[in-house]
Amino acid sequence: MRRSPWATLAVLALAQFIVVLDVTIVNVALPHIQADLNFSADSLQWVINAYTLLFGGFLLLGGRMSDLLGPRRVFVAGLLLFGVTSLLAGLSSSPEFLIAARAVQGLGGALLSPAALAILTMTFAHGRERNIAMGVWGGLAGLGGTLGVVAGGVLVDSLSWQWIFFVNVPIVIALVAVIPVFVPDVRHASGRRTFDTLGAVLGTAGLMAIVYGVVRSEPSGWGSFEVSGVLTAGVVLLAAFVVVERRSAAPLVPLRLFRSRALSVSGGALALNGAAFLSMFFLTAIYLQQVRGDSALEAGVHFLPMGGAAIVGAALASQLVQRVGTRTVQLAGAVLSVIGLLLLSQADATGSYSSELLPGLIVFGFGILGVGVPGQITAVSEVRPQEAGAASGVVNAMYQVGGALGLAIVTTLSITHTTHELTRGATQQHALESGFERGLLVASLFAVVNVLLTLAAPQLQPTTEQLTEATAAA
Repeated sequence: MRRSPWATLAVLALAQFIVVLDVTIVNVALPHIQADLNFSADSLQWVINAYTLLFGGFLLLGGRMSDLLGPRRVFVAGLLLFGVTSLLAGLSSSPEFLIAARAVQGLGGALLSPAALAILTMTFAHGRERNIAMGVWGGLAGLGGTLGVVAGGVLVDSLSWQWIFFVNVPIVIALVAVIPVFVPDVRHASGRRTFDTLGAVLGTAGLMAIVYGVVRSEPSGWGSFEVSGVLTAGVVLLAAFVVVERRSAAPLVPLRLFRSRALSVSGGALALNGAAFLSMFFLTAIYLQQVRGDSALEAGVHFLPMGGAAIVGAALASQLVQRVGTRTVQLAGAVLSVIGLLLLSQADATGSYSSELLPGLIVFGFGILGVGVPGQITAVSEVRPQEAGAASGVVNAMYQVGGALGLAIVTTLSITHTTHELTRGATQQHALESGFERGLLVASLFAVVNVLLTLAAPQLQPTTEQLTEATAAA
């Protein structure tokens, strides 16, 4: 059967659209989820982090499974898992059930996303057509992130928070129905059918243990047996992960890649970028609704200028990296991120949105992809062509993991400060506002470290092909 490659692209891009949508659509529903399911302040972040950690932790395994089992088969499996867990998340009646559903939903995303990208690269020939396809892919994914906050607001205000998950179900059913017609069963030449499942489990479990330890430090204290035990377990699991990767014939993360200064520096920069972004998004979504009194829809609309600025920032970064080099653009993006976070941290709940929050959101939006686009290019610049896919997967996983760890740290310090203010007799609104300010100041420290790290990055002049792929990835 002859298939139109552009119809294939439409199916793949829509699947990636809902994966990205699910990262942002949840944020505006967090206060409603917290009130309905009785989440504690410190556990609410797991609605985000359970998804992010499983997505980042199993992204490389998903890519490996796609190579060996065939990308269409893995794509369908990931899509079905994503749809079923979306339904279960919407039916959740307890915090534990929702967190578990979100974790497995992240696993579904980790299977379908690299498989979809593999199908795309094998469907379109190297050159102009693939560049156009990658541009559409990246553009729709970015649109999903931007529209997610508004879609979430509409669904929460008009129906309920459960519908931010239910909305995925009919889309998944429609996609699964048309995949046999529009998506070819393309395959790589397969080698040894080896999966580093143990590496993925050990790495993800270690990271989850460390995040859990950081989160529990606020109610239990850093010196408690619970926190010290969990953190120790996390370190042991990560050490075991390194041992497994060194001995594996087909490692999930080829450790030799980190001998590349470009990959190490850019991976670290993208991890810090993820930490700053996820923390800002989480804190501001709660601040808009619980401190300023926005509805879910109003909060979503108030995020739109940041999404627009990020799209413009990506376009400008793409233009500038070929003229002034990657390091210059990445440094400018990191500085803008610092300025944006500092502006947001000074917001006054009694002031207007346009003067108190809008400037910081726009500046931060410009900066966030000013780091992402050149960072993606630099990360794979020193690796061998046959390892470029693995390197790209590593830095994307680092972005997700950095976001989860950063959110845990920022949220814990923010809650600690809020609790301290309440014990001093402050009103709840003042304590929340003060905690928001403290959290964003900590997030700005991530961006400051990013500025310093970027100074060590190499200066590159990318080709058009490198630029297209990096923009789509960012």
